[in-house]
Amino acid sequence: MASVSAKTGSFSLKAHRGDGKTLLAFNLAQKKLSKNLAGFTIKYEADGLSHYVHNQLQFKTPGDHAQDPKEPPNSSLNAPIHKFRWVHIPGSVHQGLTPFRGKYKYTVTPRYFDADGAMLPLDPGLSASVTIEVGPFRKGKLALGFTRGFTQSQAFVHHFGKEALIRPKNKELIFDVSQESGVNASGEKYTFEDAYAWLGFTAREQIFALLDEVVNDASLSLDVFAYDLNEPSFMQALLELANEGRVRVILDNASLHHNSSGSKPEDEFEACFRATMNKKVGIEPDADILRGKFGSFAHDKVLIVKNDAGAQKVLTGSTNFSVTGLYVNSNHVLVFDDPKVAQTYADVFEQAWTDGASKAAFQQSKWATQAFEFKPQSMSVTFAPHDPADVARILGAVAKRVKQESGKRKGSVLFAVMALDISTSPVLKALTRLHADQTVFSFGISDTTKGINLYKPGRKTGVLVTGKPAGTVLPPPFDQVPGVGLGHQVHHKFVVCGFDRDDAVVYCGSSNLNDGGEEKNGDNLLEIHDKDVATVFAIEALALVDHFNFLDNCARGAKSKTKAKKPLASLRQAASDAGWFLSTTGKWAEPYFDKQDLRCLDRQLFA
Repeated sequence: MASVSAKTGSFSLKAHRGDGKTLLAFNLAQKKLSKNLAGFTIKYEADGLSHYVHNQLQFKTPGDHAQDPKEPPNSSLNAPIHKFRWVHIPGSVHQGLTPFRGKYKYTVTPRYFDADGAMLPLDPGLSASVTIEVGPFRKGKLALGFTRGFTQSQAFVHHFGKEALIRPKNKELIFDVSQESGVNASGEKYTFEDAYAWLGFTAREQIFALLDEVVNDASLSLDVFAYDLNEPSFMQALLELANEGRVRVILDNASLHHNSSGSKPEDEFEACFRATMNKKVGIEPDADILRGKFGSFAHDKVLIVKNDAGAQKVLTGSTNFSVTGLYVNSNHVLVFDDPKVAQTYADVFEQAWTDGASKAAFQQSKWATQAFEFKPQSMSVTFAPHDPADVARILGAVAKRVKQESGKRKGSVLFAVMALDISTSPVLKALTRLHADQTVFSFGISDTTKGINLYKPGRKTGVLVTGKPAGTVLPPPFDQVPGVGLGHQVHHKFVVCGFDRDDAVVYCGSSNLNDGGEEKNGDNLLEIHDKDVATVFAIEALALVDHFNFLDNCARGAKSKTKAKKPLASLRQAASDAGWFLSTTGKWAEPYFDKQDLRCLDRQLFA
């Protein structure tokens, strides 16, 4: 079930299920009902407890408005949300690092100002409530997982501090993640494991649940496609399996991951693996490792679980098995508990293993020249590298589906694709041209090493967003956030077409959806026709775009001639100077009912 809804009078509430999060969307049936709208108060009940969602802003003078002294000034009870949708992620404020998973009841209430601009007390008679499952997403034989990808966030800073380490300062390849990593602003000590569990979120859970299953069951073995590889606990698990002769690894050896001195993390791991792997006298080793790159990269990120009957499960997606991939990048994984799907991936692995990860050999195999369909899952998969004709056919089909949204009622395209703008891909062209059609809701983000290209409603072209904005100075009451250095932060590769429609589709996996990668990389691209699955990915795109749009609006330096300044000593004065308080009129809601503003389409699409 992708969503649930409720209605009270002319106010309606819709909750869309994500992966460990919920998209709440609100609607008022008539524009006149938005007059003097003060925002929306959001309350949730779970595990016998109830909390109000917190706003990041508050009124300049809270005492001028109806306030509950039991709640902080920025509680949405005292400072309603000035948006018609909100992504709620349990644990961001309440419930700590391990929030409850299960049924959540959300109650949302529209709030109003009186004629003098003072917010009135909450009227329960206006409230609407829904109950929805919140936790890791699973449907049938498919489970999803996502990393948080939000090191530059208020929640991360509150839990771990602005100076938190992502790995120890020493150069040790495999280290004890239970060691203390830092102390947050509240004086609470935390370990690397604590930070990793929070940052890796459900993607980390899915990966290590699968690894633990293999490690703890001697009847199972594992085949691994890996690109970046330096996550300490992941590598330790592979070494345990190598010692028992139950793992094979195809590991990228492009210059990013290999050099003649053997100093790259992947080279160090290979040496450890070969020193550890079980070798029976006179027999080929049961565990082995192959270094290769097809044309440019061995870019798959795949785990295949097997027993004597064949492949049983497979994990794939965009997530590299590295510290950056799991704890800095925004990424996804898909786990298929399905022997038919798993065996297809196992056969692809065997082809690559037998041919030494040869681009030429793989391109001529059946695995590169056709799509593999799985009816119960309403999905298909293609495996790269392909020849140029197949690349054009595969990417052309994605581009065609994107273009089709222009002719559909409530057309929408939501995406997060790393480095999309560096290719000549037809997908890039389709996404770029889509923004000229203001009847389509298009929302997406594409990360490059120079910044992040953000496409948002109301614009026909992209807006350059500094995804690692060193010059960002957030105004009070926001805490400053860390930079992320070089490399990528948005590492996803997915496009969603037709949000909340029965013909919804999501394209995802390890493919960057560009022509060069599809022709030269070992990759897999999935096409899934399922509204529930598409909704989960769409929520990820919304959260990323909203987050980085906010950071970019506060960026100084590269995009501004204004030199970054330290926040003023007085938070109240600084916030006042910046104008970062909730407004005391209902004008903020007017664009949501203006048919010439795509925020109106935003409201209609999600609520």
